Amino acid sequence: MFKDRTDAGSRLADALVDSGVTADVVLAVPRGGLPVGRVVADRLGVPLDIVAARKIGAPGNPELAIGAVASDGTRWTNDSLIEELGVEESYLAEQTEREREAARSKLQRYRGDRPQLELDGKRVLIVDDGVATGATTTACIRQVHAAGAEQVILAVPVAPHRTIERLRSEVDELVCVEVPSYFGAVGQFYESFEQVSDERARAYLHPSE
Repeated sequence: MFKDRTDAGSRLADALVDSGVTADVVLAVPRGGLPVGRVVADRLGVPLDIVAARKIGAPGNPELAIGAVASDGTRWTNDSLIEELGVEESYLAEQTEREREAARSKLQRYRGDRPQLELDGKRVLIVDDGVATGATTTACIRQVHAAGAEQVILAVPVAPHRTIERLRSEVDELVCVEVPSYFGAVGQFYESFEQVSDERARAYLHPSE
């Protein structure tokens, strides 16, 4: 479906322009969202920054998301799943703090000593290379709302229909290039889906360096 993340960014930028979407700032979700976000930010002529969140895994099954937390502590939880699994509040609190710190460390690693962009009163466009369950995406969206953004838009190349419908209620606008009838994982829709190294991620964020 997409040659690589740069191709996905180009097609996503086309979709945004065709939809008349404008923004004051683009926030990419590292690391895979940065190549996509760089293309989109350049096309729209706005600055690029990052927003990060981490999945909160279930006890004994860390790949199963029972929630997610952003770097500022903003949290989304799957309450029905937490109740079904009988997850204790002490576990949830401990994992929330651990993953929040991991998200903060990621931001510091990529930003360095540069301050984050001001979001208060801004039209903010959140970009990733795709969305599967939407857990971390939801935490990112809620963090941007909490930062005072006037408008929050989510733009991704690919996502499943069920996730798209749930995320629509979290944002002011949502743009998705492809919503396939069968969805296994984001990577299956890319010819090349190599892991983005920390060095490359920083280069996308600070291309002039």
